[in-house]
Amino acid sequence: MASVTYSVDQGVAELFLDHPPVNALDSDGWFELARTIESLGTQDDVHVILLAAKGRGFCAGVDIKELAADSSVITKVNQGCYQAFAAVYDCPVPVVAACHGFVLGGGIGLVGASDIIVAADDATFGLPEIDRGALGAATHLYRMFPMQKVRKMLLTGESIDAAEAYRLGALESVVSKEELLPAARKLAESIASKSPRAVRLAKESLNGIELLDIKTSYRYEQGFTLELYTSPDSQEARDAFVEKRNADFDGSKKDKR
Repeated sequence: MASVTYSVDQGVAELFLDHPPVNALDSDGWFELARTIESLGTQDDVHVILLAAKGRGFCAGVDIKELAADSSVITKVNQGCYQAFAAVYDCPVPVVAACHGFVLGGGIGLVGASDIIVAADDATFGLPEIDRGALGAATHLYRMFPMQKVRKMLLTGESIDAAEAYRLGALESVVSKEELLPAARKLAESIASKSPRAVRLAKESLNGIELLDIKTSYRYEQGFTLELYTSPDSQEARDAFVEKRNADFDGSKKDKR
């Protein structure tokens, strides 16, 4: 089953994550998303991509159940996430992210790699990986929030709401859920109305003047994710998540289960 759907109208490609129940993509889903974005970016009739999602939230990250069933798939998941986030960042046309509900893990990678973010007032942003036996996407969170906030979010797994994200400068605007797509569409259409050549050159120039190479930074992070994934703690975190129980990292509760 496809994980994404899209349509193109008046220069705007509306691309939706559509993978119930929580848009947590499996490894194949991340590769599919990457291919779709890469393809849309090459189309002459696409001047901007509006990246949104259907369902309860924007994206809950990777499919933990897939990883719990087979920990060796982590390398494929890592590569899929890397390619999807890079596809957004490298897309020749601007990507406007319109997010609602939960924006977690891989969802942060997508919006953090985007050019502009519009959020619904019910949106929350977080990196819960530390409670799932993994790490990652702090690189993309650094494009949204200050260093100390990013460190707290990564080390505690705590999320912040749309109002706080707006206060910290990550969001272009916060609107009601009903207004999210119209507001994002209006912004996308404004960009699409400009010279297509100018917009593509502007996107390339903006990427070129960033002080930190987001793809190199994320690849560095992924090395630590892989190292953690080979540890017993990582497997215990995944098992606890799937079994809906508290993780037991020191083994003190094993006899009591």
